[in-house]
Formats: sequence, C-alpha cells, structure tokens
Amino acid sequence: MRSARHRSREFALQAVYSWLISKGTLEAIQSQFSEAKGFDKVDLEFFLMLVAGTVADAEALDQVLAPALDRRPVELSPVEHAILLLASFELREFPTVPYRVVINEAIELAKSYGGTDGHKFINGVLDKLSRTLRPDESRARA
Repeated sequence: MRSARHRSREFALQAVYSWLISKGTLEAIQSQFSEAKGFDKVDLEFFLMLVAGTVADAEALDQVLAPALDRRPVELSPVEHAILLLASFELREFPTVPYRVVINEAIELAKSYGGTDGHKFINGVLDKLSRTLRPDESRARA
C-alpha cells in the first residue's frame, strides 16, 4: 500500500510535468489534479508545498542540478526533469526527510513514469546532488 506522501509525490510529478509542458498557471494545474481519481489519498499540504515550491524555484533548482548533470536541464526528458526538480527541492527544503528516502522515492517515480533506464540516471544525479545539498548526512552514511 502506498503512503500518502508517496501518492503526493506521484501527483506532484504529474503536476510539475504538466507545468513544464504547458507552462500553465500553478492554480490551474493544482485545480486539475485536485479532481483526479485517488487525489483524496494524498497528503494535501505536502503536495501543495512540493508543487508550489518546485514551480516557483525551478530556475534556481536547475542551477543547483546543473553540476550533477551530463547535459543541460532543458535537454532532459520532461519526466526526468520533473523528477529531478521535485527531488532537488525536497532535498533542499525538507531536511527532516532522510536523503535516502528522497532518492528512493525519485527512483520509484522514474521506474513507474520514466524511460527504461531513467531510474539509473536519476539515482546517479541525486547521489551527486545529495553530497552538495546534504553533505553531513551523506558523509555520515558513507
């Protein structure tokens, strides 16, 4: 059974993906998903924080991601880009969520929604990024 937070991340991925493709307003995107099947099982506060924070800070998050990427963020598939934006936002803004949880959740999203080996790419990028955004935590686990 999926947790409310996992469901929040799934819907947040879809919302950020939609925003990347359409550049629609945050309100319209959130409203679209609030009526989707299964949305009643999400952690609404967490979903709203993820989507609003990621969309509002997407440009800065791309700059944070850039050193860990082998290509420019605009060259990523929209699904991988959305996953990396969400995970980098969560790594940066939710220090109470262990970085391994953030990475594992992103890998699961990539397996479900991304390309065949996209989860390997996501894992590699987020592993590098965690050393920058969570140096103490990642060093302690090494």
